[in-house]
Amino acid sequence: MLWRRRKNSIIKQAQTAGYTIEEIKSIPSDAIFGLGCGNPTALAEINPGETVLDLGSGGGIDVFLAANKVGDEGNVIGVDMTPKMVETAVKNAKDGGYLNVEFKQGEIENLPVENNIIDVIISNCVINLTPNKTKAFEEAFRVLKPNGRILVSDIVTSGEIPLEIRKNFQAWAGCIAGAMDKKDYLDTILKAGFKDVKVVSEQIFTEPNMDERLIGKIISVQIKALK
Repeated sequence: MLWRRRKNSIIKQAQTAGYTIEEIKSIPSDAIFGLGCGNPTALAEINPGETVLDLGSGGGIDVFLAANKVGDEGNVIGVDMTPKMVETAVKNAKDGGYLNVEFKQGEIENLPVENNIIDVIISNCVINLTPNKTKAFEEAFRVLKPNGRILVSDIVTSGEIPLEIRKNFQAWAGCIAGAMDKKDYLDTILKAGFKDVKVVSEQIFTEPNMDERLIGKIISVQIKALK
């Protein structure tokens, strides 16, 4: 009974993050955790036969959704810095019978991926966790093909965030302490070489018992850009 309640809670969280029931049912159930702050595959316009890279792939939820879209002629690469998470994702891929996916251990600031081979990059609430966001976007630019595109779901800020919150480890884990100001975030993408940078979706982020100093200042965004 406890397991069922936990599973139902995870499914509700997934729906809140932007995943449909159909998408949830189409992938291995053990991949559905650590849901981030959006569903980048919903807006990335992924096409059959394309090569997709997921930055910070976790258990593989977005990798598997992308794999369903690219089909047998395409492929999806997931990169995560945690060996245990890569191991979990590989198991999920095996259990789900996915032959068009690959998981690699690595950092998004130093991607284990060749130059100019990726059609689409997706990322779900991961880039805000890295201390060197400029390097992360430069690496994304490097591995994309000319005219390739990136669609990131992430957390940004509007207004001043108290220093004690930015230093708080729990806030880091909650994708808040490392978040950049929205304008600075967009400028970082531009400086990495991207063009046509635009916010395609955004909403004010709230949660129960949120620190009142953060109310109205935390924004969940989905940003698209082209190489």
